[in-house]
Amino acid sequence: MAIVTVCALGICAYFFVLSPRLTSAPQVAETAPVTPPVPAETVLLGVSAVPQAPTPAPVTPTGFEALEAELAAQIGVAFAPVGRAGESTAMGAWSSGPAWSTIKVPLSIALLRQDGERGVTANMRAAITQSDNAAAQAIWDELGAHQAAADKVGAVLAGAGEPVSVQPEVTRPGFSAFGQTQWSLESQARFLANSACTPGDQPVLALMGEISSGQAWGLGTIDGARFKGGWGPGTDGLYLVRQYGLISGPNGDVAVAIAAIPNSGGFGDGTAVLNRIADWLAEQLERLPGGRCESAG
Repeated sequence: MAIVTVCALGICAYFFVLSPRLTSAPQVAETAPVTPPVPAETVLLGVSAVPQAPTPAPVTPTGFEALEAELAAQIGVAFAPVGRAGESTAMGAWSSGPAWSTIKVPLSIALLRQDGERGVTANMRAAITQSDNAAAQAIWDELGAHQAAADKVGAVLAGAGEPVSVQPEVTRPGFSAFGQTQWSLESQARFLANSACTPGDQPVLALMGEISSGQAWGLGTIDGARFKGGWGPGTDGLYLVRQYGLISGPNGDVAVAIAAIPNSGGFGDGTAVLNRIADWLAEQLERLPGGRCESAG
């Protein structure tokens, strides 16, 4: 038996403690939880220390590898939550190539910014909703053509945090200069995730919700999607078919970009592949990381 004296704040108490008789060394369970001491200041304030729950890991889509193996094509997918472009994800073997008509969105935004008082022009509407090449070329010429126009379209992309070198000159006879701009899927998704929260861009983005029925494949099969497609043959004759757009899910709005080069090289097969990718995206809506634009102030 031992006497233990404990004093605190000038008051002492005495305790009789029985000393156990040890017959062997004490054993410590390797799996016994260890509770860290609570800081003294927390005790004095009478506040219980409650650990914060860890932030859950981002949920990501599933089954992409199976989808990629199923399709007779090179494919790629990228997505980013609206308002949080830096959290983008890219998947698939195909990642970058000619923009084709997808460049008509920043092209139209560039003219809207140059002549904002006019609002949406007939050429902007035709270039986006019908993918009219003559209308897009007219916009390019209004911007100054060549390097002057390339700089203005590049400024739109740079302003959204996605510096892209816009092609200023025709490199393939029969095709536009700007359509041969090299633009990755991930950069497209990030651009659109930012542009969706830029008030001045909204008149052009609204046109992406009015795409003609003949071009409503791929993302156009998802209810409420705003999108723009682009397509054309590579120097090897194989068609690249690509789209990007905005879709809504239970987690918020998502900017997505998809592309395919079918093994057959045919445009029709390319749109069929994008239809299948869009089906997969629709199945994954609950797992896609969505976002919202923050209101000013």
